[in-house]
Amino acid sequence: MKKPLILPKFKNEDAERAFWAKINLADYYEPSDAQHVSFPNLKPTSQPISFRLPKFQIARLKERANLLSVPYTSLVKIAIDKYLSA
Repeated sequence: MKKPLILPKFKNEDAERAFWAKINLADYYEPSDAQHVSFPNLKPTSQPISFRLPKFQIARLKERANLLSVPYTSLVKIAIDKYLSA
């Protein structure tokens, strides 16, 4: 059995970063102790962008999004993702 990992109270992120940089987790955990971890609410960092479209395209985009019951900005993201993964 490995020794227990005792976490100190960190004054700031720099102190926490220094702590994690100097320890070896193999001293505290066995690979067989691993468990599956999920972060369902983790969202990728996003950045706003701006581009111009003709009014008729925006109207058609909003109509299509309404048929699919999604916001039109989400439909744009879906379309871009589909194009990039093809």
